[in-house]
Amino acid sequence: MDVAALGEVIRANRKAKRLTQQDLADLSGVSDRFLRELEKGKPSAEIGKVMDVLSTLGFELEPILRRSDLT
Repeated sequence: MDVAALGEVIRANRKAKRLTQQDLADLSGVSDRFLRELEKGKPSAEIGKVMDVLSTLGFELEPILRRSDLT
């Protein structure tokens, strides 16, 4: 997954919950500008704010260690 795909997931889930960008921004404690940029795939988005948005949408992040990373 890349940042553009993450933005698409966030946008799709926001719309599925029938939230406007402003609604989700308010609920997540981020600015509407930040959310717009995140949904567009901004690569330098602050990870803490990204996690706040994902949490508001009901997502949990778990790191996945690939076998190739173990060697």
